[in-house]
Amino acid sequence: MSSPDVSLPSPPPAQSARPNLSLLTMLRLGVFNMGLGIMSLLTLGVLNRVMIEELRVPALIAAGTIAVHQFMAPARVWFGQMSDARPLLGYHRSGYIWLGIGSVAVISFLALQVVWQIGSRTLENGWGPAVYPWVGLLGVLFAAYGLALSATSTPFTALLVDVSDEDSRSRLVSIGWAMLMVGIITGVIITSIVLKPIELDAPFEQVRSAVNRLFIIAPAVVCALAVFSTYGIERKYSRLRERSSLKDREDNLTLGKALRILTASRQTGLFFSFLLVLSLSLFMQDAILEPYGGEVFGMTIAETTQLNAAFGMGTLLGIIFTGWLVVPRIGKQRTVKLGCTWAALCLVGLILSGLTASPQVLLSAVFLFGTASGVLTLGAIVLMLDLTVAETAGTFIGAWGLAQAIARGSATVLGGGLLDLGRVIFGGGQGTAAVGEPNALLAYGLVFGLQAVGMMVAIGLLSRVDIHEFQSNAKAAITAALESDMD
Repeated sequence: MSSPDVSLPSPPPAQSARPNLSLLTMLRLGVFNMGLGIMSLLTLGVLNRVMIEELRVPALIAAGTIAVHQFMAPARVWFGQMSDARPLLGYHRSGYIWLGIGSVAVISFLALQVVWQIGSRTLENGWGPAVYPWVGLLGVLFAAYGLALSATSTPFTALLVDVSDEDSRSRLVSIGWAMLMVGIITGVIITSIVLKPIELDAPFEQVRSAVNRLFIIAPAVVCALAVFSTYGIERKYSRLRERSSLKDREDNLTLGKALRILTASRQTGLFFSFLLVLSLSLFMQDAILEPYGGEVFGMTIAETTQLNAAFGMGTLLGIIFTGWLVVPRIGKQRTVKLGCTWAALCLVGLILSGLTASPQVLLSAVFLFGTASGVLTLGAIVLMLDLTVAETAGTFIGAWGLAQAIARGSATVLGGGLLDLGRVIFGGGQGTAAVGEPNALLAYGLVFGLQAVGMMVAIGLLSRVDIHEFQSNAKAAITAALESDMD
């Protein structure tokens, strides 16, 4: 349920003879995000479930290795600078996009093969020193996966900036988010078809064969979508040459500068803290929701992927509903507070659904949590735009992209670690509980409960954010931070 950063910086518009983007072309560009949605399902919707539930890998280890790719997000700065300065395959953006997405596909399959090695050795000899080198190799592969993801997603974001203007950019963002959700749902369909023959507690060889087939078919589809989405776009629509005199593109952002600017004033520091707590609280269940469905509800792998579809549909509806009806009526900060409250209630609902052991009840609870995620996603984005100034909008939005990736990686690790802690506190072995067994429910409930508490903390932090104060002193604070950086 992982979702990549699709927010776009806003450089000053430039006059250009290039044609404007049609709605059909915007939808075509959105197909790239659809592919990213499919890949996120494979890693956080399938691979983590296989490791935790089928292979009995400790949740902290499984979540930690997968989360490594999130911590490679600062590499997006370097890849952005490279795509600005050094054309690849004759293109500033497209060459990086194509080679990057191809690398994502290959590395994901290689990572899966290492997972099977971990599973084989665990099943033969139990968890011990013989497994550790393979865990290390899996972490290295996910680091490479994160680099490949940065190599394709950052130039793609820059391409969207290059081909769009002020009027079309907001529509591109909306279409990108929508297509991301469509990608997750499409991934669910592909996964359900390929993995449908696998029953709960299926033999290891049957699971390996079916999942291998999935990790060949789905990445191939993603690569085809990426080429279809971007082929010919840069040559026809890119305004990079006309805008090459711009000095402060998002791609020139450094992590140190971004953090200094974000914390340069009281309000930026408060808002950064709010975003950090919100992201940790919203995504902590990423790596444990599918195992929750398998262990507590007795769902098969194919069935637990439907949780992603329910979440994606809820998020999509929440985004649409919030943008058209909620924000215009109650404002941005109240919208985010409403989303946090609704999310906290839904997380309690996820815990209570475990008492029924009914997959349909869980799907309904996840759908409602998805709507809360949609409200929070759109509300936070439009609020973030208020908490910028025009001169450095790209810097703020780029820094948020880095902060979001780091927070989501931390949330994935924290979710797995809390699940393991819950199993120690409440008893029950790794993946050995019977369906509906109370100890397993309590262990997962610890994660969901702390997420709900985090939502309430986020509301408290947001209540201290004053947009008017920010707008009155932000320019001075940013100027001071930039001048200090030049000294």
